[in-house]
Amino acid sequence: MFLLLFLGPVLRAFCEVFPDGTAWLSTQLQHSAWEGFVLWDIIMPLFLFMSGITIPFSMAKYKTLARPDGIFYRKILKRFCLLFLLGWIVQGSLLDFSWKMFHPYANTLQSIAVGYVVAALLFVHCKPGWQVVVTVLLFAAYWAAFACTGMNLDPQDNIAMTVDKAVLGVHRDGVKFLEDGSWRFRTGYQYTWILSSLNFAVTVLLGCFAGQMLRSGKHSRPKRALLLALTGAALVAAGLAISPIFPIVKKIWSSSMTLYSGGICFLLAALSYYLVDVRGWHKAAGWLKIYGMNAITAYCIGEVVNFSSVSESLLHGFSALACYPVIIAFANASILLAILALMYKNKIFLKV
Repeated sequence: MFLLLFLGPVLRAFCEVFPDGTAWLSTQLQHSAWEGFVLWDIIMPLFLFMSGITIPFSMAKYKTLARPDGIFYRKILKRFCLLFLLGWIVQGSLLDFSWKMFHPYANTLQSIAVGYVVAALLFVHCKPGWQVVVTVLLFAAYWAAFACTGMNLDPQDNIAMTVDKAVLGVHRDGVKFLEDGSWRFRTGYQYTWILSSLNFAVTVLLGCFAGQMLRSGKHSRPKRALLLALTGAALVAAGLAISPIFPIVKKIWSSSMTLYSGGICFLLAALSYYLVDVRGWHKAAGWLKIYGMNAITAYCIGEVVNFSSVSESLLHGFSALACYPVIIAFANASILLAILALMYKNKIFLKV
């Protein structure tokens, strides 16, 4: 969250103002054009992975019941609906009040919603062994879809894109409307959602497995950190191993990308768990809870609200400086941080 809403925008503005010598950094702050993986590509996988980590902690009480009650199903249904609604507001053009512009499935929050429902149901109803089996089946089904089409990875003609175009049609994100009222798909839009949901669920399930490892009382804290790290290293290696066959492409959530990014998520989880829970760096990392305790709120405000008018009104005296865009980006990010800090101080946590 800090990278997405504070550090990223400030550094991106810095790279635009001072392009000499910052080309590599600028590349890391925007998604890969197609094949490959950069820093900015890990943000969405981390969203999904972290939503999975929470499941063993928040849903454990339902797993102990002989049969989950209605509260459990209402809880995951509520979360699913709210995440889709917020996704429509953030990226689905819901606030345009135009059915023509409505995009039903085009946002990170909605991918979390789908993956969360699958992972939560599996966690409560199935033993770990069956959870692994279903995860493998979901992973295999996505790969099989591409294998049946000759592993075609054309950005506009792959099977995942074909499914999206067929199902979502005019309501797919990336549609351009012409003056005569007709429409066409933009070739520059390459993200896929429906078939990719299979691997969205796999990523959330990987997080759920990490959460179960963290919650397990079988191992000491250092051993848990080590297990997370070893799992992460194995997933990264597996993703790289299959990438010559199925390249790492974040925009379609390819199979190699799912393993590779999942491995990085495991490694980051291991590092943070080791530093905070094993080494006791509570104060050093505690301020990040300002973002973490209101993650969905932070994301929605950061994506929907533009604080530039406030920042530019207060800081217009610095407009003659070459670094003015950096100052404005820093001010915008600081305003959002101040709002989140105020909510945190007053124990206002908006949960989905």
